Amino acid sequence: MEVNWIEIFVSILKPNANLPWTRALANANSPMRRIAYIMDQNQTKPPGLPPGTLVYVGDRMDHEISIRVIDYTPHDLSESNFRDINDTLTFKTSNTVSWVNIDGVHDIELIRSIGAVFDLHPLLLEDIVNTVHRPKVEDQEEHLFFTFKMLNFNEKDLSLGSEQVSIILGSSYVLSFQETPHDVFDPVRNRIKANKGRIRRKNSDYLVYALIDAVVDSYFTFIESYDKSISELEDRIHENPQQEDFNLIQRLKKQLLRLRRTITPLHEAISFMLNTESELIEPRTVKYYRDVYDHLHQVLDSIELNRGLLEGLVDTYMSSMSNRMNQVMKVLTIIATIFIPLTFIAGIYGMNFTHMPELGWKYSYPTLLGSMAFIFVGMLIYFKKSKWL
Repeated sequence: MEVNWIEIFVSILKPNANLPWTRALANANSPMRRIAYIMDQNQTKPPGLPPGTLVYVGDRMDHEISIRVIDYTPHDLSESNFRDINDTLTFKTSNTVSWVNIDGVHDIELIRSIGAVFDLHPLLLEDIVNTVHRPKVEDQEEHLFFTFKMLNFNEKDLSLGSEQVSIILGSSYVLSFQETPHDVFDPVRNRIKANKGRIRRKNSDYLVYALIDAVVDSYFTFIESYDKSISELEDRIHENPQQEDFNLIQRLKKQLLRLRRTITPLHEAISFMLNTESELIEPRTVKYYRDVYDHLHQVLDSIELNRGLLEGLVDTYMSSMSNRMNQVMKVLTIIATIFIPLTFIAGIYGMNFTHMPELGWKYSYPTLLGSMAFIFVGMLIYFKKSKWL
């Protein structure tokens, strides 16, 4: 019987045979495809590959890649969808401003074709398909390369997701690469179509500013969501702190840390770009990028403020839980204190001695119960006057 070492290898790594990815492996046509699938699921790049080797690193995507081009001048506008990247070659040297948006970077061959059409360096293409790359800006003389994170926040479960966006600025064109078709660029598209503002009268460097600014503006939306969540959390903790509230504080702290790690490199990258001498950025456009830099600084300040508030909520939660425990211990201590003399009396008359004169008295039992009741009520009155209750 022939041993299928690939199936054994797969079963050792991920033994659940009912998972969809396991069934996909069983349908693979070759050992290399099966191994590649495993590597894709692990979202890692194999070590030792030559520089410029294109390997997609990120979540597995199944949607069809789309190429959308918006080409405009101050007076004309055209919008088209393409299947073949070679059809966009004319936009490379046109006298118009062309925005070529690619939704999906998991197709390595398409990314390689885009690099061939627009003369992009292999290292730049490698950064595009690596969706866990650190945000940065690179000046490559003929191109300016931007990569950063576009975030999404779910207010229902307070979860934070991210998607990498890469932008290449050319002399008369802009290439934008996204992992999925969902983005925050619709306001920019609407401004272009409606010919509102400066965007149709400016060059491609202003378009890049508009795209980055749209993403940065979305960061403020997330900050507002965090502000609202933290405010509601603070009210709950003051009224009735629960363990779930403490768990939520820890989760929000981790998300804010992740948010800071995402935005800080972009803040540094924009600072670098403000000092660049690239001819692709016109001097009159620099002030708009400086405005983005200021907005990022505000976002980072808000993140630090919210992290400080969460640290304060941890202290408030601990204090509230400590106070609650003290109240419980106070009640238990008062109950124990009240029953100490009663237990002492019951212990004395529970002894089995023969000569105990009180035991022979007719009214000894009701007298003893009355004494206990008097002690009980008297101690309650004393605790009340002492404001222990």
